[in-house]
Amino acid sequence: MQVYLIHLDTPLAHAKHYIGFTEGLPENRLKEHRLGVGARILAVCNERGITYRIVRTWKGGRTLERSLKKRKNAPKLCPICNFHHHVL
Repeated sequence: MQVYLIHLDTPLAHAKHYIGFTEGLPENRLKEHRLGVGARILAVCNERGITYRIVRTWKGGRTLERSLKKRKNAPKLCPICNFHHHVL
């Protein structure tokens, strides 16, 4: 099992991320989300043309998923949100 972090390329209201878990490959779960199967937030993204992608994964299941969600700090876990570009 794996837990995955999805980054929304355009925020949906206050949401910029989604954390989920899958027993299979995260890429297969992403395909399901894009077909509207699963989380309502991602179905709304599909309806509004908001793109999203898996940016991070962890080994673990529902317990880890819930733990990460309870922290409410997905932006700190996201490599896109924490990318620092330094101009020399």
